[in-house]
Amino acid sequence: MPGRPPLDEHAAASVLAYAADQRAAKNGYPAPETGVLWETARDAHLARLADEQPRVA
Repeated sequence: MPGRPPLDEHAAASVLAYAADQRAAKNGYPAPETGVLWETARDAHLARLADEQPRVA
C-alpha cells in the first residue's frame, strides 16, 4: 500500500511466523516444533473423518 513503510526483517519474520501458526491452527497442521510429519497428521485426520457417523445435510 502506498504510504505504508516496509517492515524490517525481524518484523516481517514475526508476521510470517504468526500467519503460519494461524494457518496451521485453522487447518489442523501440527507445529513444526512437534516433529510430527504432515503425512502422519493427514492420515490421522482422515481416519477421524472415516470414523464419524454420516450426517444428512
